[in-house]
Amino acid sequence: MMRSLIFGALAAITLPMAGQAAEGTRIQVTGEIIDTWCYFSGVMGSPDAVVGSAHHTCALWCSAGGIPVGLLAEDGTVYMVLKVGEDDQTAGGDGILKLAAHTVEADGTLYQRDGLNYIVVNEVVSDLDITNQNHDDYGTVPPFSIPDSAKPQGE
Repeated sequence: MMRSLIFGALAAITLPMAGQAAEGTRIQVTGEIIDTWCYFSGVMGSPDAVVGSAHHTCALWCSAGGIPVGLLAEDGTVYMVLKVGEDDQTAGGDGILKLAAHTVEADGTLYQRDGLNYIVVNEVVSDLDITNQNHDDYGTVPPFSIPDSAKPQGE
């Protein structure tokens, strides 16, 4: 009997919390599809050096390798992309690989937990292609990717 009361009390407490965790907020956000490893780790340079055309190839490799994909909003908020449309293979899936480094307008569901933002993208409303052209600004990133023998004199 006591066991049933305890189980019932636990169920009454945890069931509302489980339902609460599953609710999301519908949002529309415009931003760039990014490689979260390079963006957050700093391994390839500052956050503004690992976006756009200069980072397109790396973003493809990281996504295909299973690194979580993010959506960097215009206001600087990063959303971890859990899924895009019907693509169950978001990390490394063909749908997300076609969007790497592209600026998109996404309609989706926002989930927040432990200070992180997650988005399930229901639809990519518009794909503006790669709008952040930054090779001229950052050159080869990171600098150590060119061997010393290939660098011009004085560098």
